[in-house]
Amino acid sequence: MWGVPSGLVAAFSALCVAELVSAAVRPEAGPVTAVGGAVIDRTPLPVKDWAVRTFGTADKLVLQWGVVALLAVFAALIGPLALRHRRTGAAAVAAVGRPDGSPPDGVPSAVGGAVAAGVLYLLATLLDGRPSTVTGRTGAFGRTRLGRGLRRAVARGPGHEFDREFDRRGFVIAAGATVVASAGAGLLGRRLKASGNAEAAASRERLVLPAPASPAPPLPGAAALHVPGISPRITPNRRFYRVDTALVVPRVDVSRWRLRLHGKGVRRPLELRFQDLLDRELVERDITLTCVSNEVGGPYVGNARWIGVRLADLLREAGVRPPSEDGPADQLVARSVDGMTLGAPVDTVMDGRDALLALGMNGEPLPFEHGFPVRMVVPGLYGYVSACKWLRELELATFDDFDAYWVRRGWAREAPVKTQSRIDTPHAFASPKAGPVQVAGVAWAQHRGITRVEVRVDDGPWRTARLAAQDSRDTWRQWSWQWEATAGHHTLQVRATDGTGALQTDRRSGTVPDGATGRHAVVVSVS
Repeated sequence: MWGVPSGLVAAFSALCVAELVSAAVRPEAGPVTAVGGAVIDRTPLPVKDWAVRTFGTADKLVLQWGVVALLAVFAALIGPLALRHRRTGAAAVAAVGRPDGSPPDGVPSAVGGAVAAGVLYLLATLLDGRPSTVTGRTGAFGRTRLGRGLRRAVARGPGHEFDREFDRRGFVIAAGATVVASAGAGLLGRRLKASGNAEAAASRERLVLPAPASPAPPLPGAAALHVPGISPRITPNRRFYRVDTALVVPRVDVSRWRLRLHGKGVRRPLELRFQDLLDRELVERDITLTCVSNEVGGPYVGNARWIGVRLADLLREAGVRPPSEDGPADQLVARSVDGMTLGAPVDTVMDGRDALLALGMNGEPLPFEHGFPVRMVVPGLYGYVSACKWLRELELATFDDFDAYWVRRGWAREAPVKTQSRIDTPHAFASPKAGPVQVAGVAWAQHRGITRVEVRVDDGPWRTARLAAQDSRDTWRQWSWQWEATAGHHTLQVRATDGTGALQTDRRSGTVPDGATGRHAVVVSVS
């Protein structure tokens, strides 16, 4: 009976103490985050895709609560084991607490595991009644009322009867004291983290981005269609999709941020502060980003106005030559503050497109959720190879020498965005009235552009939709088509043609390994 609460108290102590230690190491190194990260790393791709589809941006919250529940179950199982085999139970807890990552991020989990082992050993000793090197000593702790009680509880040794009532009372006192002390440690850790987060938030609030030397080109007069239900031309920051592995959003104080650029073929390594980037020529561009996890017709695509520094200019300043100019490195490895690695082709980054180190998004400094203080934006590539958030390092390497995070998990090394189109309105299973119905949505093929969108009803002929004026070939394009709807159930389908003349394929495939293909369709019931 008492083994289960012993395990739960030990687990609670581990989490609280590790939370305190992580405040001194790095907020993202907290125990739940560390275990959750390990779960993400080991989860099969189909399960990850299912989680993204099912929970959307809430997948991280679900995972965190799942981690806490699993730790509670483990603790409840280990507690009774420790009553029979104290050292074995304590060792099992300590083993689970060992870090799986590289130091110093593993320190909080290691310390938490050690504390849990000690607490579980102590509580198991109280319940078992056998002498312990912890409770048997007569040091400062032994001279306290609690210490004297613990020693009396176990003084008779193994094989003798002892005061079960007093032992139960001693256990409750020890467990309660442990919970209170652990809670205090956890609250202190949370307060320290909150203080650090407040400093990072203040650094962002004080930041004023200068006007770009190269502003975004003026928009054509008809670049936006005003159709109810259609995605806006620019996606507001609060609605911009977020798909990443960070269980805790890194909050970086801009005054402490540094970017290191080094690696193969770099003749002049650079270390840059944020101010160094602000002092460079800033450019402003509208660019659509797409997540490779976006299924046909999915929501993980958005268009924003970015302000940043041209990445190609920075690389050339460091002496980098692309492979097309006989440079030795064909992969640009980007590393974030949370350890994520992404790898983009050097030739693509340096081919003249507006690849940016972005500092601003839609007229303000990057939101923390979208990579503050600096992220990469490369039009035409899926985010998992190019859109590194919370950037801290750029390394020139080769694809043969290094596989980035997602490549090691079965995704393709190179991932140009596929031509896609989506029906925003009417939505699936809508019930419009018979008569004129506006069918509308967006289409995208970054760095190739969209030249044509067609819609058909059921198995009828393809009809050409009206396109909004082309903003740039790096942004999505709105479209609309007026349908004379008739009563009954109907299937609406859309397809797009990109700037190279290639038609969007009708072959249906999943997101792995390099993005979904197929054509979006919705079923409606016209009354």
